[in-house]
Amino acid sequence: MKNIKIEIKWAIIFLIVTFAWMFMEKLIGLHDQYIKHHEIITNLFAIPAIAIYAFALLNKRKKFYNGVMTYKQGFMSGLIITVILTILAPLTQYIVSVFITPDYFDQAIKYAVENRKMTLSEAQDYFNLKSYIVQNSIGTPVMGIITTAIVAFFCRTRN
Repeated sequence: MKNIKIEIKWAIIFLIVTFAWMFMEKLIGLHDQYIKHHEIITNLFAIPAIAIYAFALLNKRKKFYNGVMTYKQGFMSGLIITVILTILAPLTQYIVSVFITPDYFDQAIKYAVENRKMTLSEAQDYFNLKSYIVQNSIGTPVMGIITTAIVAFFCRTRN
């Protein structure tokens, strides 16, 4: 457990930032009044997500590996963070959908149908808790592995 203490810390930080981001999206109206901008603006979350992975790997390199870390060590550290986040993905999505922004699905369905992006049935099938839990449970490991692969390259030390 001591070997992954840093990864657990950064996974928790990632979750806190995720909840804060979702709360911010809700507050500025991206989940209702400005929902038409949501699918673009929400992608900006990649910036803090990548930064958190970078800070995590740099922290691991400094504190655990005494300033010297290989690509493989960095990749494994990022992978551990990704595994933790993937395990928590259903709970994370539940908290976001039920407590932070409980009206999002209704608003998204309404917007998609009114703007002829989807039929009512398609929108209801896509914008619901079960669908988002599945999407989050697949997206988290995919994006986590890609981010880890890239960030570990830049956080490794060269001989």
